[in-house]
Amino acid sequence: MRTTKLLVTAGLLGASALTALLGAGTAFAGSGDSGDSGDDKAPTEAGTSFRTAQEVEQGRRATAGASTGDYLYWSFPADAGQRPTVKATVKLPDSAARPSGATWRIDVYDGLRRRQSCMYGTQSRAAARDASSVDLSCTLRTVRAWSEQWANDPLPGTYYVRLTAATLTPSDQGLPVSAEVEVTSKKVGGSAAVDGSLAAPLVPGSTTEEAAAAADASDDASDGENGSSAQALATGEPEDGWSSGWWSDRWVWTAAGGILAALAGIGGYALTRGTGRPSRVPPGM
Repeated sequence: MRTTKLLVTAGLLGASALTALLGAGTAFAGSGDSGDSGDDKAPTEAGTSFRTAQEVEQGRRATAGASTGDYLYWSFPADAGQRPTVKATVKLPDSAARPSGATWRIDVYDGLRRRQSCMYGTQSRAAARDASSVDLSCTLRTVRAWSEQWANDPLPGTYYVRLTAATLTPSDQGLPVSAEVEVTSKKVGGSAAVDGSLAAPLVPGSTTEEAAAAADASDDASDGENGSSAQALATGEPEDGWSSGWWSDRWVWTAAGGILAALAGIGGYALTRGTGRPSRVPPGM
């Protein structure tokens, strides 16, 4: 009877602790979602180069008007443990104004301007003559907290989206189009966690104060000569800061495994230790 009570009590305590851990894991995982999908802060134009890329937050839809033949650039931050998906829609002019169909394409680059491959999605698509829009998508590999220098793995930092018409005839160039771009991310569990982290995210412009001052002076001189203002490099970061994905379900399952191991030890001891000295054995034996 005593052994049964001990096992029941230990089981209830273990179940309560496991439930608390799972609840905490869900809360932490929920804190890493992309958040409000409103478009109040989304840009309504696009940059024409990496340097002038318009920053867009994940979960918001950026729009821009352009002409066929233009290169459109946006940037967004991605942290470790996220698997970003970039979706783009190009709204085309009336088919009567399009002599032939163009092929549209989106490319994603990391903070080092290395082109990132897509796990899946329609990265390039030719517009049919009677099509009113073209839909494109690219799902990146999971962003890793750390990687070897020779690898091309996605790392925390700024990512660039480039949208353009890959093939055009002379008669297609200059036609008005409108584009929409939206970036969302899926939080991946502890299966993507690695033992290591970057000293700093791959954000362009993260440099010493002296280099930054020299760059500003160079930009000011260039602006004076060209009569235009150069925009700063991307500085966006996730809402809860970089390296916010320190929590993963590995913590939950590690703790749960420890609790189960402790319960197994207690149960094994209770079952094997017996009920004490048999009554037929004299006390002195």
